[in-house]
Amino acid sequence: MTPNVRELTPADFASWLPLWRGYLKFYESSLTEETTQTTWHRLTDPKEPMFALGAYSENKLAGIVHIIYHRSCWTTGDYCYLQDLFTAEDARGQGVATALIEAVYARAKADGASRVHWLTHETNATAQKLYEKLAARSGFIQYRKILSL
Repeated sequence: MTPNVRELTPADFASWLPLWRGYLKFYESSLTEETTQTTWHRLTDPKEPMFALGAYSENKLAGIVHIIYHRSCWTTGDYCYLQDLFTAEDARGQGVATALIEAVYARAKADGASRVHWLTHETNATAQKLYEKLAARSGFIQYRKILSL
């Protein structure tokens, strides 16, 4: 059964939070409560260039993805950064991640974006198997310096 994907609203916080915490745990990360609250506010504020989609299966939130639009020097349309894709453990292998990615593609295209891109950790081989079916590797290597959290 294909999950129902829709944009999350402020009323979805209680369903979103366990998946957000699961995502952070998966990547052995933690954030302050202030950062989590700020993130949620941004994701559900229509004035922000970001939003969240949720995949529902049997009326239960089974997966989330966060989307951030940003400008590019290479195209006239914005780029769509697909961030924080996570599927509940009991929903894995059931098409939830695919449905979320396809929904991001559709939304980004409708919003005039030129490209969808995302990152995954080099050790996340399971996710990479799916991503190889849905997108092309860019060949670029990410470098970063953390300034603050």
